[in-house]
Amino acid sequence: MVRGLRVSMLLLAVLGNLAWPFSAKANFNGKLTVEIDGLKNKQGQVCASIFASSEGFPSDRDRILQKQCTKITETPLTITFENLKAGSYAVAVFHDQNNDGTLNSNSLGIPIEGFGFSSNPEIRTRAPKFSEAAFLVAGPNTNIKIQLKYFLG
Repeated sequence: MVRGLRVSMLLLAVLGNLAWPFSAKANFNGKLTVEIDGLKNKQGQVCASIFASSEGFPSDRDRILQKQCTKITETPLTITFENLKAGSYAVAVFHDQNNDGTLNSNSLGIPIEGFGFSSNPEIRTRAPKFSEAAFLVAGPNTNIKIQLKYFLG
């Protein structure tokens, strides 16, 4: 009985020590650096939105976790998001050439400004699903690259 209790206590101590680093890491605030390449000119700004779930991705403004618009000063352009908890995210980016804050499209719904997504999924007839653009923030610094695409213009 006493021996079984000692083994159980030892096992509990070992498991507790294994679990502690994981719980400590889960409480960090990570930084995400997004490098955006493929800009066809330096007109306007680039807007990047980060989503923490598939709900609303990639265009529902009410579901955006963080959003930043940055004037284009160099290419590639870098945008940084701070205070991200460990988890899965997806980023949607567009080249807002006319500074109106929206991804403009033609009468058929085809974007006339450049756009891109984290994980650079192939784009054909629809926006990617969250799972196709998702990446993991699992440490204090995460870096991703997004290549912009232009259909028209």
